[in-house]
Amino acid sequence: MLRSLKGIVWLLFAAISYLIVAEAVHPWVKLPGGGNILFTLVFVLFSVLHCAALEGAKRTAIFFFESAIVTYVMEEVGVRTGWVFGAYHYSDLLGPKLGHVPVLIPLGWFMMIYPSWMVARVLMQGLNRRSALGIVLQAAVAAVTMTAWDVVMDPGMAAGGNWVWENGGAYYGVPRHNYPGWLMTTFLVYLIAAFLWKTPDGNDAKERWFQLLPVIVYALFAARYVTYNRFVALQMVAVFTMGLPSLLALTRALLAPKCETKDSVLL
Repeated sequence: MLRSLKGIVWLLFAAISYLIVAEAVHPWVKLPGGGNILFTLVFVLFSVLHCAALEGAKRTAIFFFESAIVTYVMEEVGVRTGWVFGAYHYSDLLGPKLGHVPVLIPLGWFMMIYPSWMVARVLMQGLNRRSALGIVLQAAVAAVTMTAWDVVMDPGMAAGGNWVWENGGAYYGVPRHNYPGWLMTTFLVYLIAAFLWKTPDGNDAKERWFQLLPVIVYALFAARYVTYNRFVALQMVAVFTMGLPSLLALTRALLAPKCETKDSVLL
């Protein structure tokens, strides 16, 4: 069963890699793509199934549903009040809505939350993740890693009409208020998930390259934003936001000695 699950994850990884490359080369080579909705669905399925292969179904369900609830609530409150991220609203480009928030949005959060969390796990390798301090520190590093993604993503997505910043903002039309909101939201997701994960460790899918797939996806996104961005200056921003944790995580993972025990394995 685990072997079949891992095979599906590898296929989804290949599909995501193709879609990211298609976006990166789109200004020069017109490859078939999937659009935001299809891309999000493929990506979230990859994240869920990879997590299930690595951590088991119960821990994955806890992580996914807790993430969906927290991010939906923060988004709904954010749209209604402007307190969390700033004043904004969603267009109809992302499909049907539940309240004021597209159903796709909590899925989109998890598709980014999981790879960012995996990057943080590599960066924090050796940390006692069962201690209160370890849980808080890993949640903080993962939240920064995740918010770095939005720093290069949000301006282009907003310019594409997916959501509207009602009063504009100092950063390519995005208010600075948005980024503390991302840090707070993702920190809460990671912190709550860590404290809820009281179930035993998951499946023994510990092959180094399989573990690294979400980290590679994060790095591919960094490369995609460096290669092409609607706002040219953000190509350099991407180098020092997503690019730096990508480089550090991949370097650390690839140079780490092969571990023998389940708890001291790469992640």
